[in-house]
Amino acid sequence: MAHTLGLTQPANIELPKISFAAKEIDVAEWKGDLLAVGVTEKDMTKDENSKFQNPILKKLDGLLGSLLAEASFEEDFTGKAGQSLVHRLPGLGSKRVGLFGLGQSASSPAAFHGLGEAVAAAAKTAQASSAAVILASSECPSVMSKGNTAAAIVSGTVLGLYEDNRYKSESKKPQLKSLDILGLGTGPEIEKKIKYAEVVSCAIIFGRELVNSPANVLTPAALAAEASKIASLYSDVLSANILTEEQCRELKMGSYLGVAAASANPPHFIHLCYKPPSGSVKTKLALVGKGLTFDSGGYNIKTGPGSSIETMKVDMGGSAAVFGAAKALGQIKPSGVEVHFIVASCENMISGKGMRPGDIVTASNGKTIEVNNTDAEGRLTLADALVYACNQGVEKIVDLATLTGACVVALGPSIAGVFTPNDDLAKELFQASEASGEKLWRMPLEESYWESMKSGVADMVNTGGRQGGAINAALFLKQFVDEKVKWMHIDMAGPVLNDKKHVATGFGISTLVEWVLKNSSS
Repeated sequence: MAHTLGLTQPANIELPKISFAAKEIDVAEWKGDLLAVGVTEKDMTKDENSKFQNPILKKLDGLLGSLLAEASFEEDFTGKAGQSLVHRLPGLGSKRVGLFGLGQSASSPAAFHGLGEAVAAAAKTAQASSAAVILASSECPSVMSKGNTAAAIVSGTVLGLYEDNRYKSESKKPQLKSLDILGLGTGPEIEKKIKYAEVVSCAIIFGRELVNSPANVLTPAALAAEASKIASLYSDVLSANILTEEQCRELKMGSYLGVAAASANPPHFIHLCYKPPSGSVKTKLALVGKGLTFDSGGYNIKTGPGSSIETMKVDMGGSAAVFGAAKALGQIKPSGVEVHFIVASCENMISGKGMRPGDIVTASNGKTIEVNNTDAEGRLTLADALVYACNQGVEKIVDLATLTGACVVALGPSIAGVFTPNDDLAKELFQASEASGEKLWRMPLEESYWESMKSGVADMVNTGGRQGGAINAALFLKQFVDEKVKWMHIDMAGPVLNDKKHVATGFGISTLVEWVLKNSSS
């Protein structure tokens, strides 16, 4: 492997292997290190003698000599979302028993995903090698199917256990080897859902690792190599085509190459293609991701407090979502759908050969752009990527990008903004996000704002005024999409990072996989 600046290389750490199983056994008979009970606030109601009324809690408390009820009272555990209570109590086959709050009611993937994360955290603390999860209330899975409930718990557990320690000199391995899911049924249907959750969760981890990798390690060449590895791993359904700078020049990608010009690391235009192993293709889709492995801002350099230049390795979060989805779909192998994964990867740097404010670049569809801000570079790379995607003959395109700070100001750190002129496509993506638990919010494409994007000397400028910045960016991208193609832009600048932990979230992967499957005939 080539030397990086600083001689940094990520350690090759294997993901923990956990055996998941759905079982129907009496909760009192389960033997292991940690028995985790998901409870709503309603489940925690007690009678006049301070005894649980919920049948499962009543049974457990009876075997534990009322210690569970006493502990919940003393520690003011009421079942609120995020609360947990774990004790080592004699009387059961499990060493420890824990109550994990689900809030007033649990009816969303996010609630059960959170339960899985909380169980993972408790298992780490207790150094448990085996755990089981049961829901106290039989009402919990009524809104979601039992299979989807189990899948959300599995996903939360896998992602909750995972820590990206590749760049740390020392790291601890989690001890958890098995997790049993009790009371949600057994059989091939729930096993299929659990396997699906494992596949998507591992893809999310892959995406997180891409975003977490520093720019001195994850260059455009390294990102292209990671994408090629996915295609090699699932070569029965995936192929890779990496375009060089010269090939991009032949395709007249002047907008993309203008951004890439200043960097010592050459650009790599990455195109993966998924084709089903058998049967005819009924739908062709494209997933386009922004792939700036580092964004200095160019000559409009990011400076001062709040510029976040030190976090600009995350500016390829859109590409991580796209390639994470490719990894999952390579394993799931949906039928009837062809998917193109497209990323125009480069760095936005500063040098004597770099793009200047005021320069005019020409995109591959012939449209000219006056660059009035070199720090609005993502949309310039996406312009040529969107033209390329349309040329693949696709019917629908979803692009994902850490595009604007304006979207973060509007929606905060955990919600992505969605822009599309097509209501049917919006409906499809929102159904997919409901299944994944990721948060999207539809924003307006206000055509009158395009006035601020007009140039006196070119077809357009690349930024408008400060007001409505995320809308202006979406309107810019729209200029590079064929009118016959259904298109959506997702601005994920907020949810790409977990602000509290300062690590990547893997946002978008789960929703993209759900969306592709909804468009397949599987």
